[in-house]
Amino acid sequence: MAEKVLVTGGAGYIGSHTVLELLEAGYLPVVIDNFHNAIRGRGSMPESLQRVQELTGRSMEFEEMDILDQAALQRLFKKHHFMAVIHFAGLKAVGESVQKPLDYYRVNLTGTIQLLEIMRAHGVKNLVFSSSATVYGNPQYLPLDEAHPTGGCTNPYGKSKFFIEEMIRDLCRADKTWNAVLLRYFNPIGAHASGCIGEDPQGIPNNLMPYVSQVAIGRREALNVFGNDYDTEDGTGVRDYIHVVDLAKGHIAALRKLKEQCGCRVGRKGRSEFGEGDGVQRGSWSTPLHNPFSSPGQIYNLGTGTGYSVLQMVQAMEKASGQKVGPNVTVSWALPTSLPDGDPSAAWFHHLP
Repeated sequence: MAEKVLVTGGAGYIGSHTVLELLEAGYLPVVIDNFHNAIRGRGSMPESLQRVQELTGRSMEFEEMDILDQAALQRLFKKHHFMAVIHFAGLKAVGESVQKPLDYYRVNLTGTIQLLEIMRAHGVKNLVFSSSATVYGNPQYLPLDEAHPTGGCTNPYGKSKFFIEEMIRDLCRADKTWNAVLLRYFNPIGAHASGCIGEDPQGIPNNLMPYVSQVAIGRREALNVFGNDYDTEDGTGVRDYIHVVDLAKGHIAALRKLKEQCGCRVGRKGRSEFGEGDGVQRGSWSTPLHNPFSSPGQIYNLGTGTGYSVLQMVQAMEKASGQKVGPNVTVSWALPTSLPDGDPSAAWFHHLP
């Protein structure tokens, strides 16, 4: 019988791609989402998950639910026996978090605490957490590896991710039967090779590539790039971008890691590569050169280790789409830097050994 995996926030951009990979890998995902950033489809199923079912020819279970609804979570855990939980649910816009910090702490922190409490009550102690490279704050050195200090976050979103990481690691210290993998993302982009699912956020996009895409198809008038005086090749900010399919596959690798080892241990050194398949250049997955973790918790950066500037990404979209985006570039108000607040331009791209 297929193992059930609870996916919180599974109707969103990264979540839907991960659900697809779960189905392809033989798992039975049970998905919850509150439609904060997902589009409703026919009936009760989100459009993204309807398309995932069509692409895979496999079915899943979905319930509209908020992780702040403790009673609903209790009912869900009584109904299903989960092998593990992949936790995506939460608010994620850096800029919005500065304007609405309490919302971010309430949803991200309180929601996660309630989820962990219910997992513990029902004996579900395998967790993959969707963290972020924002936990590193402003880089002290490059490339960023997992030994880099964390906690110097520059916004409430990053702080909420850091606090959750610390909660999970403390939980693993206190109870050795917990297994946790923390995945620190850099900047996911792209879509499934079919083009049937991808990043199409409600409202104004918070990320570069969906905004560029909307300009290319005429949904938005222009792209305004604030900053042409950074210390980079073309003066615009540099980021590490990872293809969303690679990111989704990382969650499957994390689940396998949880099954291989009991407890929150740090992985051994190793190396392997994802295969090709959709024309996306992939980075190799390797473990850190050195391991800083004497405390519980398996932590992996997910990125390519290669940075691309804003203008390079715009030019790539123009070439792929045949549409001219022509960004309006203006001088930044901040001091010139190649690494704008807490958003690093390089990362290790890890295979979980």
